Amino acid sequence: MSADLPILEFILRNYNNFNARATRDATIAYWRHAERGGKMFWAVAGAMSSAQLGIVLAPAIREGLIHGLSVTGANLEESLFRLVAHDSYKDFPDYRYLTKEDDTRILEDRMRRVTDTSIPEDEAFRAVEKTLVPMWIGAHTSGTRRFWHEYFYELIQALPPETHQGPAEECWLLAAAKANLPIVVPGYEDSTFGNIFASHVKYEDCSATIAKSGIEYMAWFYDRYQELSAGEGIGFFQIGGGIAGDFPICVVPSIKYDLDKPVKPWAYFCQISDSTTSYGSYSGATPNEKITWDKLTKDTPMFVIESDATIVVPLVLRALLECKRNPAAANALLAKYGF
Repeated sequence: MSADLPILEFILRNYNNFNARATRDATIAYWRHAERGGKMFWAVAGAMSSAQLGIVLAPAIREGLIHGLSVTGANLEESLFRLVAHDSYKDFPDYRYLTKEDDTRILEDRMRRVTDTSIPEDEAFRAVEKTLVPMWIGAHTSGTRRFWHEYFYELIQALPPETHQGPAEECWLLAAAKANLPIVVPGYEDSTFGNIFASHVKYEDCSATIAKSGIEYMAWFYDRYQELSAGEGIGFFQIGGGIAGDFPICVVPSIKYDLDKPVKPWAYFCQISDSTTSYGSYSGATPNEKITWDKLTKDTPMFVIESDATIVVPLVLRALLECKRNPAAANALLAKYGF
């Protein structure tokens, strides 16, 4: 086993069939795309921030393997929560066997369960609220309008290190903010702070217009996509389904048909989802269906990995980080295994 490339060699040696083969081939194609100077855009659904995917996402951002993001409002805020309230989370490894009474006690303990872990209300929601709400009111007073993620970019960089409970190097939001990574947060209303924001709009503490809309996100993303797709193009790496993936992938046909401008197609596509391929299911739709919507082409490298992203993504990104840090050794190892 290679000392410098243990995860890459593990994948090349062991991942030969079924979802393992798809994981291997998607990893190799990602590296080949990156090696040529291509970029990669990630769409992150689910509860990946609560699942601590920042452990691998943050270094991948810092080392130039991720160039843009589409995330749910929940993933955006939960990356911040993991930074400021990490030690106050509580885990429930036996969550499958909890009763309704057990979950009621969790509620009474002011915890909000996400599968096998839980977000502490006071240390996360209420602590962040004390800083974020004054930012909204200040924006209302000054007539400032910003994208949803821009409030979080400012907030997370302004937090003093002594407020960090979780490792800062494992916070993907902090890494993205420092890199000023292009990010879209479609449907941010569907999040804890989306709800909190709505309540302050209802009580007229601030106007809803201080947060730019999803339509404005797409209008902004038109230009960002054209910038990101220059040169070797940009690929699309998707975790889960829903709006985090639906929204940004549509930028290509919208530029082509709605703006009537030339545009490069996505240069790569991979989706990790535990949703079984089925009729009418975006999460479970095969990539070639997207050809009919002019999001992908018949020549786009396409991969579907039907598995748990919390298992697959750390392997893929660790292998890619090994390649990035040791490109000559990585290519020699790929050649050894016939790739």
